[in-house]
Amino acid sequence: MKAIDVTASSQPNSNDIEEGLTFRPKFDASGLVTCVATEANSGDVLMVAHMNEEALRKTIESGEAWYYSRSRKSLWKKGETSGHVQRVVEMRMDCDQDAVWIKVKQEGEGACHTGRRSCFYRAVTNADGSAKLSFVDADKTFDPAQIYR
Repeated sequence: MKAIDVTASSQPNSNDIEEGLTFRPKFDASGLVTCVATEANSGDVLMVAHMNEEALRKTIESGEAWYYSRSRKSLWKKGETSGHVQRVVEMRMDCDQDAVWIKVKQEGEGACHTGRRSCFYRAVTNADGSAKLSFVDADKTFDPAQIYR
């Protein structure tokens, strides 16, 4: 099977990027695009991560979410260690093709390495002119120490 081409082989004009149907992801200087993953049924934001060309290609080919870790400088498949796989239901590109949105079926207990369903478990509030965090939907759904050894 031929690998899907996710490289930008030429520089089309902005109208082609914004209004056309040619898939031309615009990777940043580090070779990455931002990816937002939401739960397909609820619409809840589960996580934000990054994809390089290989992660994007593997996600499209396999139907499962692959990402690139900036801290580890390596490719990783969501759920490879935890078993909490993300099965892609739909993938969308933003208007200038520098961000990806995937709607996923989250399998397992959660998406966050902290043991929560979502990585977005704290709200930002303005308390007397200072930004403060408070927990929302912060209950742990699994013990990360048991999964990530």
